[in-house]
Amino acid sequence: MLTGWLCVQTLAAQAAIDPALLKPLAGDDPDARIAAVTQIAALANADAQKILDAINHDALYATPAGEVFIVDGTDAFNPASDKNGPAPDDAEGITVNNRLRGVVEGALSGLKLFSKDRNARLAAATDLLKTADAAQTPLISKALAAETDGEIKELLQQVVATANLHAADADTRRAAVKQLAETTNASLKPVLEQMLAKNPDGSYAEPDEGVRIEAVRTMAALDRHLAITEFVGKLFYGISLGSVLLLAALGLAITFGLMGIINMAHGELLMIGAYTTYVCQLFFRKFFPGALDAYLIVALPAAFIVAAAVGIVLERLVIRWLYGRPLETLLCTWGISLMLMQGVRSIFGAQNVEVANPSWMSGGITVMGSLVLSYNRIVIVFFSMFVVFAVWLILNKTRLGLFVRAVTQNRRMADCVGVSTGKIDMMTFGLGCGIAGLGGVALSQLGNVGPDLGQGYIVDSFMVVVLGGVGQLAGTVIAAFGLGEVNKFLEPVAGAVLAKIAILVFIIVFIQKRPQGLFALKGRSVE
Repeated sequence: MLTGWLCVQTLAAQAAIDPALLKPLAGDDPDARIAAVTQIAALANADAQKILDAINHDALYATPAGEVFIVDGTDAFNPASDKNGPAPDDAEGITVNNRLRGVVEGALSGLKLFSKDRNARLAAATDLLKTADAAQTPLISKALAAETDGEIKELLQQVVATANLHAADADTRRAAVKQLAETTNASLKPVLEQMLAKNPDGSYAEPDEGVRIEAVRTMAALDRHLAITEFVGKLFYGISLGSVLLLAALGLAITFGLMGIINMAHGELLMIGAYTTYVCQLFFRKFFPGALDAYLIVALPAAFIVAAAVGIVLERLVIRWLYGRPLETLLCTWGISLMLMQGVRSIFGAQNVEVANPSWMSGGITVMGSLVLSYNRIVIVFFSMFVVFAVWLILNKTRLGLFVRAVTQNRRMADCVGVSTGKIDMMTFGLGCGIAGLGGVALSQLGNVGPDLGQGYIVDSFMVVVLGGVGQLAGTVIAAFGLGEVNKFLEPVAGAVLAKIAILVFIIVFIQKRPQGLFALKGRSVE
């Protein structure tokens, strides 16, 4: 039996199809065939599905007498009598051209609107919004009358209106154009613009003036909707970029802001956190494939510990000998960054590796009709705020934070009262590096992971810390989100490269006027 015959579970059965509907399929008139296919599809029953599938699979045959059969080998099904029997000897296959096949495929898509699966109906309605024409209106209207889901029903109303844009009746077209004034579907703009276009002889493509007036109003409303949607999209993606910059710069706000260390290897600590996430994914994929979605929960503490451990080793072996020597620190940490990148290339290879999102972070939520807010970015925004809150608690509500602030404000006095300044330096640097590792986990959820991952964030991280005020947590948060928003709003106007240049020039001018950044400087310069 044909594969399509099995796809009838979701449709109501009917005894037979009127032979008058089937007869044009056996004729030679292509327009009559298309009209017949549209009428058959509007029946929305099991036999209609069978006939459309048969046409699509070249299994529909007709006799010279005008009878239509669905033939499978030597067996034939007569949809007019709803009976099976041997295939007639004089039956020949119906020729299906590209035009007819396109109409049949559209009709088959329309029949999915009657599926019991809500997602299937939603997908079918979404597809029809791009391809619907006036011939499909009876089928879509029937689906609309039977639909109970509010979201799909609203979508089908748009589909009907879109299909009626090509109706023969001017009043129908005008009503359809007016109804579409509330939609945010950008694909309608070319259709409306075509209505207002002029033919070579000077006449309008849309002959009715009332329809053209409504088209102008609908285009204005559509432009307003799209402008608002675009603004909200830029706002969201600016916040998303700001959260990424915040995670990248937060560790640097501690190592550079509080300790005064110009750590050019900070980007590589982001990279280490991202590769730790990749290793956790591989581990779960091999040993716990059924719990693969949980790898991220393990990756967070693992990335923090690994990056913090690397930072502590660097501080004990190298950094602690360079306090108060910024140029030597800069050059040394730059060399360390090259070593870390080469080490990762030797272990994992030079090619990027993929870290897949867990299923609960895949996909997104659609708002305002067409704007998709991805779950992974939403999660990262909230995660960045959680990390900021955790850092604030550590610095302000713990013994370690008290010692860090004491050493930052007056190292000699802290040393005199028994604070182990060397140990605090080590733990503070490790904390900053561990936070960078958490930033690497977040970055791994937004794109591929490679040895050069951190290089794209080191300059932006320093800009965030300097603009916010060296050593100021609140300034870092404000600067990160501010730069993220400015960057996203500038990119469409000036391009990505010029936007970066404009932001850099702004920061240089700002620092010239206000060297302490957004907030007053508090750090080792007090000594």
